[in-house]
Amino acid sequence: MIGGTRLSVLYLSITLVVLLQNPSEQCQEATTAELAQDWWETAQFYQIYPRSFKDSDGDGIGDLKGITSKLEYLKDIGVTATWLSPIYTSPMVDFGYDISNFFDIQPEYGTLEDFRGLMAKAKELGLKIILDFVPNHSSTENEWFKKSVNREKGYEDYYVWSDGKLDENGQRQPPSNWLSGFRGSAWQWNEQRQQYYLHQFAVQQADLNYRNPAVVEQMKRVLRYWLDMGVDGFRIDAATLLFEAKPDELGIYPDEEVSGLTDDKEDRNYLKMEKVDLQPESIDMIYQWRQVMDDYQRIHGGDTRVLLIETYAPMWYTMQMYGNSTTKGAELPFNFNLITEVDTGFSAKDVQKAVDDWLTKMPAGGTANWVIGNHDRRRAASRYGLRNIDGMNMLVMLLPGVSVTYQGEELGMTDGVISWEETVDPAACNSNPDIFENLTRDPCRTPFQWSAEKNAGFSEGNKTWLPLASGYETVNVEAESSADKSHLKIYKELVALRGTSKTLQQGSYKYKALNDGVFVLKRYLPGSETLLYVANYGEGSYSANIVENFDVTLPSSMNVKISSMDSKQNAGTSVTLNKISLAPGEALVLGTK
Repeated sequence: MIGGTRLSVLYLSITLVVLLQNPSEQCQEATTAELAQDWWETAQFYQIYPRSFKDSDGDGIGDLKGITSKLEYLKDIGVTATWLSPIYTSPMVDFGYDISNFFDIQPEYGTLEDFRGLMAKAKELGLKIILDFVPNHSSTENEWFKKSVNREKGYEDYYVWSDGKLDENGQRQPPSNWLSGFRGSAWQWNEQRQQYYLHQFAVQQADLNYRNPAVVEQMKRVLRYWLDMGVDGFRIDAATLLFEAKPDELGIYPDEEVSGLTDDKEDRNYLKMEKVDLQPESIDMIYQWRQVMDDYQRIHGGDTRVLLIETYAPMWYTMQMYGNSTTKGAELPFNFNLITEVDTGFSAKDVQKAVDDWLTKMPAGGTANWVIGNHDRRRAASRYGLRNIDGMNMLVMLLPGVSVTYQGEELGMTDGVISWEETVDPAACNSNPDIFENLTRDPCRTPFQWSAEKNAGFSEGNKTWLPLASGYETVNVEAESSADKSHLKIYKELVALRGTSKTLQQGSYKYKALNDGVFVLKRYLPGSETLLYVANYGEGSYSANIVENFDVTLPSSMNVKISSMDSKQNAGTSVTLNKISLAPGEALVLGTK
């Protein structure tokens, strides 16, 4: 274990007066008084999708030894901690999110000994390892589920079971109209037990019953097991779904109202799904897991073990994950605003709203975080357009708080093209050839691109589990490392700046969308260098007076520190702020030194 004393932290985030009344011209400014910072508060997190990162044995599937062999790469690009998508034993119906044994490693990925080797190498390099924790459900192949089907003592109510209800013809029906995230009813009849069980995802992913104290304690045991292995924290999957509304005295669950969002009655969005999501008990469960982390540190010492929470939820709900005046919550409820509010054809005003929606609603003492992609969403370079990937990487690095990178974003990797015949994602396979492209997550999970060699240097095998994305011959680590300028080199410069700049670690911020295309962010700290981020997300060129239209306290000129891939501005060049010109997709980081 890495030794150390947890640092207490207090951030006072104050949103000041809106400078202009017109929302489209809104300018937000805030100050942050920093007393002390824990390791995670300025960290660079990096998500690895193990199946697609690096294959060590030629079977076309990434594995733990492959990850271990590439940890030096993560160290080189400045990563603080890496989060691994699920590596537990699984039948792989949902590629690891259907866990049959929470205490062992999926054989395709390796062994517990391989995991110990990965942990040892990471500690040697000073990298922290975050595991994916999937608490909402297990695989139906899990021994807990098999025992529950058989009503074995202690396991009778381990899952959410129901007799269902009889219709007017006396036919047995599911206990409610709830829909699965993978289409169709969220209830599945089990012939052996003669009851329905709840599954909010695939039929093979049965929901655990968190109203059973034995389940709560079992999942805490899972956390402690991996903490004993030396992990530095957990990313908690589907955290808002842990609890559902209670049934009535007859065991019947309340139906959901129709949402009006779609006419597709098999699509989960057809219903409001308020009875199976956003329950207050799920927030309390996060608080309990935070206590597990704190108790473990108190007993064993070492650095803070962090909780990162997946929560696609309204702000009023998500912000409760941070905790309250009496109870500590997660360090980082994931901020997906730059995904959910900023998509294809986005504007600078979309970016401002996404930033506003987090920074103006985050509770005092909270630390912000910024995410532009993950294993469930189209790749950032495909959504924003490749010309904007440097600008978006700059944005998440210069905004206050924590940045999170999904593997490949540092290279400008784009989505792969996966045909219906090649599709393996259950979210898409449960649909049909006409609509699968709207549901599939396969395109953002294609193998990582290490080189222009066979299989992009990902595998020596004859076939990879998913086809490679096109363009890997030039978009890869080897090519971008040797190029004079590349997305990767820009990314490394950004991480290095974050690691050395007190302004970025402790400074105040001010930001504004100048028009539909241009977004400006100022970071400043007395006695330290002022930094300015300016980007043009628009279709046309832009020229304006930044001082007059954004901040009159700025100097008349600043020096380029980092520029986007296609920018003609080189590092060290002086830029006049009262008449700055930006080409489409151009983004700059400017400094006063």
